[in-house]
Amino acid sequence: MTNEALAWLPARQQQVFRRLMTAFSYPGRVQSLEGAEGNAMRLILGTLVDGACTLSDIHHLLERDDRRRLGARMCSLEVADFILAPGTQVLEGTPRLGSLENPEQGATVVLAVSALGTGVCLNLQGPGISGKQPLRVSGVDPAWWTQRAEWNAHFPMGVDFVLVSDNAVAALPRTTLVTMEGAH
Repeated sequence: MTNEALAWLPARQQQVFRRLMTAFSYPGRVQSLEGAEGNAMRLILGTLVDGACTLSDIHHLLERDDRRRLGARMCSLEVADFILAPGTQVLEGTPRLGSLENPEQGATVVLAVSALGTGVCLNLQGPGISGKQPLRVSGVDPAWWTQRAEWNAHFPMGVDFVLVSDNAVAALPRTTLVTMEGAH
């Protein structure tokens, strides 16, 4: 069975789900997805998204067959549960931020990055982090971090980020404060 086909098996999705829960529990800690070999995005989406979800993929990062398998309703980023975007291009618009009564309705941005563990150093602080946690990320326009800070300025409303490279994942819940090394 190919790695592509493995993304749609429940046992594999359970493994990926456990990695995602660890990533959200320990923001900025990179979780390896063994055997992903360039399919990490497919694995993450296959685990999180189904027919009950809405998905925005305005940059068409997802292949047509994968869209069909997910069964998610495609929509604009302003109303999507999940937003798939390349790290090299910031969004033109504001994702769903939830409300004070229903903050859980904020979107999750799944950001395709070049690599985790190399590149620009982000310093993370917040729940699940003892002191500061460094995270190196490459293939992300620095404007993403400014946008993310604006979207999460009115906690508990905001968006959560899942950073995905070819074979790894890291999570940045809305409670995580992100500063770039050397930024003022």
